[in-house]
Amino acid sequence: MAKRPGWTSVGTDPDYRFSLANERTFLAWIRTALSLVAGSILLEQFATKLQPRIAVVSLAAILALLAALLSVVAYRRWRDNEIAMRTARPLSTSFIIPLLSTGALLVSAAIASLFILR
Repeated sequence: MAKRPGWTSVGTDPDYRFSLANERTFLAWIRTALSLVAGSILLEQFATKLQPRIAVVSLAAILALLAALLSVVAYRRWRDNEIAMRTARPLSTSFIIPLLSTGALLVSAAIASLFILR
């Protein structure tokens, strides 16, 4: 049996439905991160007609870095929500939602401009 993290002994166990909902949200963030990774690989490997190549590779790297950041933040947010539920505190807000939205907007606009300029 896996060792439980120390924070799981803080407070009281929340209703399992809330824990499962929190886990589903975490998994949705991970699916989003995996989609960003897939998009970065597709962009780098198959967007051969887009130029300059350094711009395409840079955009692919930005998508991959966003995915890595999102994976870390997803875990931290899941853990923080679990602790908040255990200690009856309000759930915290996250910077990742506006960051991810802004990142997707900028990368999409950059890719669109590469399509237009080719």
